[in-house]
Amino acid sequence: MDELEKNEKLGDLYAYYGTLLTKGQQAYFEDCYYNDYSLGEIAANHKVSRQAVYDNLRRSSRLLEKYEAKLHMQRDYNKIESELVQIYQYAGQNKIKQTRNSIKKLLNQMRGE
Repeated sequence: MDELEKNEKLGDLYAYYGTLLTKGQQAYFEDCYYNDYSLGEIAANHKVSRQAVYDNLRRSSRLLEKYEAKLHMQRDYNKIESELVQIYQYAGQNKIKQTRNSIKKLLNQMRGE
């Protein structure tokens, strides 16, 4: 996975789980990934060392990945979105039976059945 993909993945995970991080972790993460600040700029803004910023970002990234591994919110959202796209396509083609079956399947998934 290249750096751009990694950053995009972390940004997506942050959208789901960012509020579970401390305010300080959120500030560093947003400065780095959303505001595109360097470690030196973040360190100067927060009056800490570059190493402290690096460690904090690394810890935050691991936490976000850990939350996804346990809670699966992003995975489940992507699965539901994919099913909805399929339902939309069936409905647009007047495929009533496939539409109904896909809706039933999606509802069962959402209910954990």
